Amino acid sequence: MAVGHTGESREAKSACSVPVSEIITVEETDSHGKPHGSGKWQKMEPPFAFTVHCVKRARRHRWKCMQVTFCGADEQLCHLWLQTLREQLDKLTCRPKRLLVFINPFGGKGQGQRVYERKVAPLFALAAISTEVIVTERANHAKEALYEMNMDSYDGVVCVGGDGMFSEVLHGLIGRTQRIAGVDQNEPRAALVPSQLRIGIIPAGSTDCVCYSTVGTNDAKTSALHIIVGDSLPMDVSSVHHNGALLRYSVSLLGYGFYGDIIKDSEKKRWMGLIRYDFSGLKTFLSHHCYEGTVSFLPAQHTVGSPRDGKPCRSGATQSPPEPARARRAQGASAGTLSGLLALKEVEEWKVICGKFLAINATNMSCACPRSPRGLSPAAHLGDGSSDLIVIRKCSRFNFLRFLLRHTNQWDQFDFTFVEVHRIRKFQFVSKRVEDEDSDLGEQGKDGPPQTCSHPPSCCCTVSNSSWNCDGEVLSSSAVEVRVHCQLVQLFARGIEESP
Repeated sequence: MAVGHTGESREAKSACSVPVSEIITVEETDSHGKPHGSGKWQKMEPPFAFTVHCVKRARRHRWKCMQVTFCGADEQLCHLWLQTLREQLDKLTCRPKRLLVFINPFGGKGQGQRVYERKVAPLFALAAISTEVIVTERANHAKEALYEMNMDSYDGVVCVGGDGMFSEVLHGLIGRTQRIAGVDQNEPRAALVPSQLRIGIIPAGSTDCVCYSTVGTNDAKTSALHIIVGDSLPMDVSSVHHNGALLRYSVSLLGYGFYGDIIKDSEKKRWMGLIRYDFSGLKTFLSHHCYEGTVSFLPAQHTVGSPRDGKPCRSGATQSPPEPARARRAQGASAGTLSGLLALKEVEEWKVICGKFLAINATNMSCACPRSPRGLSPAAHLGDGSSDLIVIRKCSRFNFLRFLLRHTNQWDQFDFTFVEVHRIRKFQFVSKRVEDEDSDLGEQGKDGPPQTCSHPPSCCCTVSNSSWNCDGEVLSSSAVEVRVHCQLVQLFARGIEESP
C-alpha cells in the first residue's frame, strides 16, 4: 500500500508516493499540521487533517524526516484514513518497539551523547520506540553489560559512537549467543550461532567505516531512520584465532604490515587526538617496512561476483547463504563419517603465497569512508560468506604511493603487478620469524592448508614482525587463523541504495 496526494502541503508541492514501510508515524493534526493534545479524534471546524511523518531521500544516500499534512472536508473520511494507516503500521512486525542504547561519550570528537540527544532521541520518541540508555564509562563496558543483562525484552541494540563502540557491542552479542548455545569460541572450526538481535549504529566516531559501508553515509539521522523502519541487513563476521584461542572478531579491516603499523604507532600518540592517524600514516609510509611470511588461503566458491568485477554491493542484492554453506548444513548428518570428511576435503583446495609483503589485508566489506568513498575493496559483499584477501608484495615507495592514491579515485586499485586479490573463506598467516615457533598452526590435519610453499622466498627479511590491525584494535600475534562466518549478525540497515 502506498500513500499519495496531489494537493498542497508544507513539504511537498507536487504528486508523490511513499511506501507504508517508510512511514514513521501518523497523527491527527489541524490544517496547519499542529498535533492535537489528545490521542482521540476531536471535533473541529473543517477542514479536517492528519499528518504523515515519513522518510524522504536526500543527496548522497541521506534520509530525512518529512511531514505531509492531508486536509479534507469529510471528517469521517479523514478518520478512516488515519485508522487504516495506523493498522497498516501495526502489521510491520519488523519494527523495533524497545531498544537498548549504548553511548560512548569519549569516541571521535566526544560528541556521542549530544548527537544522540539532539538528532536521534526525538526521532525515536516520534516513532514511539522506548529506550534504555547506558552511557559507557570504560572500555568493554558495553560488552560486559551484554553478557550480564536479560535481553528478552529488547528488539535490538544500538551503539552510539565509532567503529570501536560497534566492535564492543558485536563481541558482546556474539559471545553471549555462543555461551547460551554452548559453543566454544576458542575452537577455530566451531560453527558459530547467529545472533537474533539486530545492531543499530549511530555514527559518532572518527571514521565510522562500518556505518558508511552499509548505509552509504555517516549521518546520524539517516541511521536512526533505518532503525525506526526496521531494516535488516545480514553481515559476515571473521573470527581470528591464534594457537587455539580466539583473539577477536572482525567485520571490516584485518590488516598486517602497513595498516598494522599505523594502528600500533597511533596508539602511542592518543594525546594528539584524531590527527595521530595522519601522522602515523605518514611515518609508516616513509619507513616503508616490508615483512616476510606465508599466506595460506581457501578460495571462496559460489559467491557473488569477484573482487575485480567492478560491481559494488548494493541494497537488494541476494543475501541468501552461499551454496557451500547450504551444502555443509545438508551434509551435517554425514559429515561425521569418513566419506563425508573425504567429500569436504576434496572441495577445500588451499593455495599458498610466500614472500615479502608491505601489507596483507582482509575485508568483509568495502571499508569505505569519507576519505576513501570506494574503500579498500569496492566490490566486497556483506553477506556472501567470503572475505577479500588483498596482498601487496614488496615494491618501491613510489609504486606503493600510486596504490594508496587509487583508494581516493575511480581507478582500479588492484591493477598492479605487485597486488593480488582473492575472494576467500579462510586464511592463515605465519611470519617468517615465528614460523618455527608457530608451526603447530600449520598442522591443521584434515582441515588445514598444505605444509609446503610453491614459491619460497629468495632471502630472509631482517625486519621484525608487524602487528594486525583488527577493526582498529592491535593484535600482537602475527600468526593467525581466520575464518569467515556467513551472516553471523544483522544490522538495522538495508545496504547502500542505487543512486537515482
